[in-house]
Amino acid sequence: MNILVLCTGNSARSILLEAILTQHSNAKITAFSAGSKPAGQVHPESLALLQSRGFDTTSFRSKSWDEFGAPDAPQMDAVITVCGSAAAEECPYWPGAPVRVHWGVDDPAAAPPEEQPLSFQIAYDLLNAKAQQFLAIDATDLRGPALQAALTKAGEI
Repeated sequence: MNILVLCTGNSARSILLEAILTQHSNAKITAFSAGSKPAGQVHPESLALLQSRGFDTTSFRSKSWDEFGAPDAPQMDAVITVCGSAAAEECPYWPGAPVRVHWGVDDPAAAPPEEQPLSFQIAYDLLNAKAQQFLAIDATDLRGPALQAALTKAGEI
């Protein structure tokens, strides 16, 4: 199953969820992340947090969603947007046939620098709880409305 995680800058939340879904799915999910207006680099707090949790961060980069709209791009089964509803940011919309859900989490990079380590930890914990809820079911064969329902339910945490 391929899942694309979208946010505006692709430097924090989308990177965190990409890492969580890929590492904790026992090779059942390949997650990708992208942004509608990529920041150009992964936020240092994202990398530090993931490294402290044992993730290999060497392949993470901030990239445009245009990469996944190309004809040779991987076919996505689902698209998850993670922009926070209270963050006054525009969340990207992915056209096409994949199941689409929204798991809103406030942008930890928007916190004052001295609060960012805690803000990133909170964002990670929220995304991890949603991902673990989804990963707890055997979703590898789910498609269409069943996949939509499973992802929606997980996002309610």
